[in-house]
Amino acid sequence: MVSDPDRRINFIDLKAQQSRIRKSLDARIATVLNHGSYILGPEVKELEQALSRYVGTKHCVSCGNGTDALLMSLMALDVRPGDAIFVPPFTFVATAEVVALTGATPVFVDIDEKTFNISPGSLEKAIEGLRKKNNGLRAKGIIPVDLFGQPADYDAITAVAKRYDLFVLEDAAQSFGALYNGGRTCSFGDIAATSFFPAKPLGCYGDGGAIFTNDDDVDEKLRSIRVHGQGTDKYDNVRIGINGRLDSIQAAVLLEKMTIFDDELDLRNKVARRYSQLLGQSVVTPYVSPACSSSWAQYSILTEKRESVISKLKARNIPTAIYYPKPLHMQDAFSYLRHKRGDFPVSERIAEKILSIPMHPYLDNATQDFIADAVKEALKN
Repeated sequence: MVSDPDRRINFIDLKAQQSRIRKSLDARIATVLNHGSYILGPEVKELEQALSRYVGTKHCVSCGNGTDALLMSLMALDVRPGDAIFVPPFTFVATAEVVALTGATPVFVDIDEKTFNISPGSLEKAIEGLRKKNNGLRAKGIIPVDLFGQPADYDAITAVAKRYDLFVLEDAAQSFGALYNGGRTCSFGDIAATSFFPAKPLGCYGDGGAIFTNDDDVDEKLRSIRVHGQGTDKYDNVRIGINGRLDSIQAAVLLEKMTIFDDELDLRNKVARRYSQLLGQSVVTPYVSPACSSSWAQYSILTEKRESVISKLKARNIPTAIYYPKPLHMQDAFSYLRHKRGDFPVSERIAEKILSIPMHPYLDNATQDFIADAVKEALKN
């Protein structure tokens, strides 16, 4: 196979999506420009109502980005120095970063070999290990991550959380729209956070995020935290907060994208199933639990020949990405936790083999065939 210089392959194709909704999208944005309420305007309230209906929670609080969604959630749950929060090391840095920002301590828990999500068995061992250490840390909560679009095992995680009286904060930054036992992501645990970064399954044209809860008190705290700890007005500050507001234009974009979101989820799953059929005999393809559906934020394969595959695909103008090449326990930012290589072997092993290939709803069969053939040919050498 030779490269096709005229074939342009996008890792994520936002232009195809935009062209599908351009007329109505322009109208939505024009409405914001006309009323001029650019921060927390009427579109923001409309979006929050639409999102809470879609997910099935009582409350939705929009915010500036997915990291703010996680941080605000921890602040609303009163996480503070001395608290231990259990997180997976195989994820984006924000999951553990927000724990450190509150002054609490991230306690890493290895992942499941098949789903790449936090292992419930390893979680319980980590909680017991913390108790035996008696190092002054209080076990406070768990942040499972729905990696690459697949929900974590919430039945098992919730059971562990109840045994040890811990909260569960669902990190659904990559999984909006996915299902677990018939329920939508962002509806599990005590509180949930998601991201609307442009590359996400539901993304805006900048940064954006949202938090979901059924707790009235938590909802009230979140709305205060979002605006610098505001009380009765902006000069009445009843708690420490942040500037975590969502722009009205981003809300308008998300509202319009929601009109085609379910169709795009179907298309993503069609693309993923076809990839697995094409590549299943050549690489380890993604495993999706029978209890789940995935929103396919990424389509990630495992291969021992990763660098060779990347190089040969690049020569054919096929983009790839590695999520994530270095687990969090090996990052300099968390060196104070004094972890070493071998502490979380599954995360380390997956990090050495993982490779993501183009995934979006508008990937046609011919392009998929081209990508799959290139991967298989690269593995021959």
